[in-house]
Amino acid sequence: MAVTKDDKTKIIKDFAPKKWDTGSPEVQIAILTSKIENLKEHLESHKKDNHSRRGIMMMVAKRRKMLAYLKRKNPEKYAEVIEKLKIRK
Repeated sequence: MAVTKDDKTKIIKDFAPKKWDTGSPEVQIAILTSKIENLKEHLESHKKDNHSRRGIMMMVAKRRKMLAYLKRKNPEKYAEVIEKLKIRK
């Protein structure tokens, strides 16, 4: 199931530093996390869907790069995003 417009609007409202700032790393990481979670559910029921598996691997790599950028530029914001999304231990 894809991320709907309502889901994206809620994510933007929760993570955007300024109103409707969709390009900030925090928002992009949150949207990617939502997409990854949805695709993970799909892959649990469709184990042989290797095309989607490749897609999720690319999304995870992109999110990892954005997290590294955010950690380098703004460590406080990085810790806040990690805490909100619960993506690290």
